Amino acid sequence: MKLGAVVGMRDDPAAFGKHLRKLEDAGVEYLWAGEAYTADAVSTMGFIAAVTSRAQIGSAILPLYTRTPTLLAMTAVGLDRLSGGRFILGIGASGPQVVEGFHGVPYDAPLARTAEIIEICRSVWRRDTLVHPGAKYQIPLAEGQGTGLGKPLKLITHPVRDQIPIYVASLGPKNVELTAAVADGWLPLHYWPDRAADVWGASLRAGLARRDAPLGPLEIVAGGPLAIGDDVEHLRERARPMLAMYFGGMGARDQNFYNDLLKRYGFEREAKQIQDAYLGGDRKAAAAMVPADLVAGMSLVGPEGFVRDRIEAYRASGVTVLNVEPVGPNGLRDVETLAGWLG
Repeated sequence: MKLGAVVGMRDDPAAFGKHLRKLEDAGVEYLWAGEAYTADAVSTMGFIAAVTSRAQIGSAILPLYTRTPTLLAMTAVGLDRLSGGRFILGIGASGPQVVEGFHGVPYDAPLARTAEIIEICRSVWRRDTLVHPGAKYQIPLAEGQGTGLGKPLKLITHPVRDQIPIYVASLGPKNVELTAAVADGWLPLHYWPDRAADVWGASLRAGLARRDAPLGPLEIVAGGPLAIGDDVEHLRERARPMLAMYFGGMGARDQNFYNDLLKRYGFEREAKQIQDAYLGGDRKAAAAMVPADLVAGMSLVGPEGFVRDRIEAYRASGVTVLNVEPVGPNGLRDVETLAGWLG
């Protein structure tokens, strides 16, 4: 396994740059930046490209509804050039709460859109004359729409690479199957390695069975908070409010992908209780209800023996990039220790 870390722009860009270089020097090989209804991730990744020299730089994620497919492709070309061929385009559907509530666009057909976006991006990077008569995207714009003046074009810029990796954040069975079939990597959120095979094994097998050999093995990126020590177990509790928000408050009562995942992990009763409490306004109670086994199992927080066991659980489940978020008092030292264990 390789080592990755999720990062975000801090108030002081100079301090952020120093932090990034320290992570790279500590052995971090992947740096990931994302966006929801925050500052955008693209500017952050451009900054990361400017102050680092070795680590891969990935979006985790760019919501696919917020940009046209060709803009996603162009953004990847620019960031790959800025970074000297170190960029990974991570995309995902996000959810209707953000897509419709903040961006004001319909949340429809995430599976079809994901597949078409991947196809379009790869065509743009090959510098094909772009013609895509898809179900969700018509490029050029179909006859009878717009001015009628659009014509097929190809990218002017020559990309550093014509095969920029595409990683997809997916959770549902069909979306995970699609990811395994056509993407370079998978970015599962709230990944519990102990139950991963039960939840996603069939979907992964089905997708890998129709995967083109030139794509190579599917990269799987997952992990959690990191703190190594005999007196740090209490730091696992910091994850509870965030997990409660996802399991209880993200989306609507009848459409919450993360609540569905909690049920698939085997916590159907807890999923309902957390959602009832969170939507009822008792967020503290919802956080307290998140199963302790899940909180611990998705973390790398505890004594050395526990953390080593968690590393092996992630490895055994197929994870190829272990993503960490240092939360302990020895942050960078823990990262260095972990990098040494991974070899």
